Order: sequence, then C-alpha cells, then structure tokens
Amino acid sequence: MNLENLTRILAAAQGRVPFDLVVSNVRLLNVHTGEVLSTDVGIKDGYVAVVRPGLKEGMKRFNGRGLYLLPGFIDAHVHIESTLLTPAALAEAIVPHGTTTLLCDPMEIANVAGLAGVLEFLTLARGLPYRIFLQVPSRVPTAPGLETTGGTLGLPEVRELLSLPQALALGELDPAKVLSPSEEHLAKVLEARRLGKVACGHAAGLAGPELSAYAAAGLADDHECVTYDELLARLRLGLAVMVREGSSERNLETLITGVVKENIDTHNLMFCTDDKHPLDILREGHIDWCVSRAIELGLSPLAAVRMATLNPARHFRLERALGAVAPGRWADFVLTPKLKTIEPVHVFVDGQHVAAEGELLSPSAPPAPPKAARHTVRLKRRPSREDFVLRAESDEVRVRVIELIPDQIVNRAGVATLWVYEGRVIPDLEEDVLPIACVERYGASGNVALAFVRGFGLRRGAIAGSVAHDHHNILVVGTSPEDMLTAVEALAGSQGGFVVVEEGKILALLPLPLWGLMSDQDLTTVNRELEKVREAARELGCPLATPFMALSFLSLPTVPELGLTDKGLVDVRAHRLIEVVLG
Repeated sequence: MNLENLTRILAAAQGRVPFDLVVSNVRLLNVHTGEVLSTDVGIKDGYVAVVRPGLKEGMKRFNGRGLYLLPGFIDAHVHIESTLLTPAALAEAIVPHGTTTLLCDPMEIANVAGLAGVLEFLTLARGLPYRIFLQVPSRVPTAPGLETTGGTLGLPEVRELLSLPQALALGELDPAKVLSPSEEHLAKVLEARRLGKVACGHAAGLAGPELSAYAAAGLADDHECVTYDELLARLRLGLAVMVREGSSERNLETLITGVVKENIDTHNLMFCTDDKHPLDILREGHIDWCVSRAIELGLSPLAAVRMATLNPARHFRLERALGAVAPGRWADFVLTPKLKTIEPVHVFVDGQHVAAEGELLSPSAPPAPPKAARHTVRLKRRPSREDFVLRAESDEVRVRVIELIPDQIVNRAGVATLWVYEGRVIPDLEEDVLPIACVERYGASGNVALAFVRGFGLRRGAIAGSVAHDHHNILVVGTSPEDMLTAVEALAGSQGGFVVVEEGKILALLPLPLWGLMSDQDLTTVNRELEKVREAARELGCPLATPFMALSFLSLPTVPELGLTDKGLVDVRAHRLIEVVLG
C-alpha cells in the first residue's frame, strides 16, 4: 500500500468516494471476536475499507445471499514443486478451494539449481490469482558430504533472498545443523531474526533436552509432529505447530484428536500441506479440507478457521495485511454456505472474484518457464544392470532395510536375511524386501547407491522418480535389475518424472521436465498422467495410495531413521553413512 492507495481507501471508508466493490448480505465470521455478524464489506483498491451493514455506494455490488464470509485460507508451509505443477497451473487446483496464500519453501528447486533456480521460480510466481510468500531455503544441500546436489545456498545467497520483500521467513532447518552445531546455519537463523523474519523449524523426532536446545536456537515452529505428545511438547516450549496433511504425511487426525480431547489452546496451531499431489487436492480439497476435517473431529469452527487464517498471519507477521476480513487488510475472502463443513462457493483475492462453484474464473496466461529449468537430468555415465545388484560371497546375508510406515514421512530401520545365488543377493518378494537405488543425476560423479526397502509390495517390475527429497537424484525400486535400469533410462530420456516399468516396457510415464520436479502441462493433464502411473504401480502389486510420494521421502537424510542418497545409506540420527550389509 502506498500513500495514494491509503488516501483513496480512507476516502471510501468515510463515504467521500464510492467503493470499487460492495459485497452485501453476508454473515462474517469475525476471527478476532468469534462473532458471526450480518454485514456488508466495502472494498477499495483491493483492500477492505469498511465492514458495516447497509453500505450503499459501490461501483459494483455482489450479493452474498446470506453466505458465511471467511478470510482466505493460508497454507503455512508448502513445497510447490511437490504439487508437480507450475504456480499458474496450481491456481486451478487450490484457489477454488479457498486457498489464497501460500508460504512456499522452494528448497527442491534450490537443491537442483541453486540461487538462480529460486530466482527463476519467482518469475513464475507473478500475476497469479493467489499470493506466494517465500520461506528462503536454509539447507541446500540438506546433508553436506552425504549427498550430491545440483546447487548450493550459502549464507550470502540466503542473505540475498531474505532481503526480498516477498521473503517472510527462513525455511525449515533440521536438527543436525543446530545441535551439532553448524555456524553457517546458525548465522542464517540470526540473519533472519535480524531482519525481523521468522526462522522455520523441522524438528522431526526431537524430544527432551535436544528439543529444548533446538527451540533455544530461535527456531519458531515445527511441521513434523506425528503424535499428540510431540505437539504438546513443542507448544509448551513456545514453538508453533503446523498440523500437516499432505499426500503421504497424514498427521491431522491424530493431532487434532489429541487437541480436542485435552482441550488445548489452538492459537499457536496452523495447517499446512507440505507435500500434496494435485490428484489428492482434486479428490479431497486443500486447506478447506483440513478445516472441515478438524471441525468433524470436534474442533470448533472458529478455532479451525483461525488455524487457517489469523494464526498463520500472526505467526509470519502478516496480521496487518492478512488473516482477517477487517479494514486495512487485503480483500481476500471465501464465501461458504456452512461453517461445519467448508464448501467454498465464491473466492475473492484483492477484491477480485477469482473462483466460483469450484472453478477458476478467467485464468491468466502463465509466464513461459525459463530455459534453464529444462535439461537438468544429466547422467555422467550410462548405468548397467550390475549397478542394481548387490554382490556377496556367502550363502546368505543380513541387510539393513528401510521400512515404510503407512501415511507417515518417518520410517523404521529394519533387518532382513536374504539368500545369495551365484554371488548375487536375491530380493525377497514374499517378505516384500526389494532393492532400492539412488542414481546421481547432475553429471557429477555417476554414483549409484543400493539398499533395501520394505513396504512397496511390488510383485514384478519397477517404479522410479526424479523427485527425491532433498537432493532429487533418481530413486528406483524394483524386482529385477533389468527393469530398474529401464526405469532410470526412461527418466533420463524424459528429463525427470515418474515411471512404471515391467519386463523392459514402460507401462506409464509422467514427465516432469522442469528441474526434473514439475510438469509444464495443465492441471487436467498432470492429474490424468499421475493417475496412470499410480494405477500402473497398483497393477504391479503396490498397495500404497501415493507410491511416488512415499518413494520421494526415502532419500531424506534428515528424517528418521534411514535415508538413501547417491553416496549410500544414511543413519539419520547419527548423521553418517552406514553399510547396507551387517557384519
């Protein structure tokens, strides 16, 4: 807002000039007082000027027909890359659901392309019918020395990004950087605080003295809670908690059930999706679904709506601009017929009607993706089938196994005994112990690391993806080295994506040619191709609802207990590489 805007808004508020728009006959849920007020809303220059019944002077009028009016919803932490869509294509998925603001950490692109990639991404975030604010990636690479990435962000690059007006926070910082500690990463936290910005947390698995030390470092929040006890421990230390509900990280029911049962204050709670595929947004919803589900679990509509609006606005120091429908705030709001189940009928951003009845209105032409976003999958060497075979001299071996936990980002460290035939360790399909490989894709080393995983249930074939947090090398799981090789070669040819292979044939392929992370196609096309790769994985025996999202987290060297990078198997708690075969 500048002086000219402010002068016009004040003139409209005092009745000296007409409003640009009057939204009349609505029932406003006042998130400050908890009241439901029958009123009108007068808008000038994209801002709310007046909230008062009986407004007459408006250049345009919109009859709310008695619908409830809520502030636009805020996703407190999201990686847009994990939606597989460009910001413009994502609008069609989230805006009709009432999401008008994203707090976005583009650490995936940063790991692929560094500072240049983040700046290129921001060019795609212009001219949208919703708002994107930046959580500056704090850990690129996530695990220095334990993985290969295509980009890095040191303190100078982070300082440059934090100085941008759209940068509200330092992005999630994992415990290894704080508790060790890393002077570079602590300096990033101090720089964010010096600029009056939030330093976001990622406290997966922390408890007791370690959690206290983490909070003492100045981290402000956590989105990694999977139990109510974890949530309560963080709230007691003054950390805000983002209740996450993504495609494979399903934490909302457990956390909200505990909050309701124990009648815990919700002012430091927010919602986030973190990583959610567009097909799941289409089927369930977005932040609106989180609000509705929380109400269904017993949270009051007021508390649930605040978690999606006022709470994140206050946390990120945006309360004078967002989070409430009140004078001086941006005119971002949602109209819904009910409060117990949120069903956005109309969505407004900057006082403009941007969505109605589940459809985006007048989508703008998206900017062309930068050329540098393409051709980022560069294999230094062509892998061979031997890269996907573990050799041993004994008749059997004991191996470490990454064990999936359904609907969670964390995993367990398991052990399995596998037979050896002609020097080759044989997967155990009956016990669902399959080889998983990570293939370096930046043309740096040509590394291929091999381990084992339980939980994918494949009876034949292979699946692979170039979305592999946070380094985003290629991950592949399969029943045979031949199919694993075919899958990797397919992704090299498509410049990234998700693929399903059986007996040397590609059953389904979703190309992701932008940084190897995102599609350049529209929502409908991406959802159609995503459904095809999921269905193809199911036909191979995979029981997971979101197999490629589950696959993408197995490479994390920061989420307990094990992660796989191109350099090998990582013991997350010890923060070191370990052998796959047990002595």
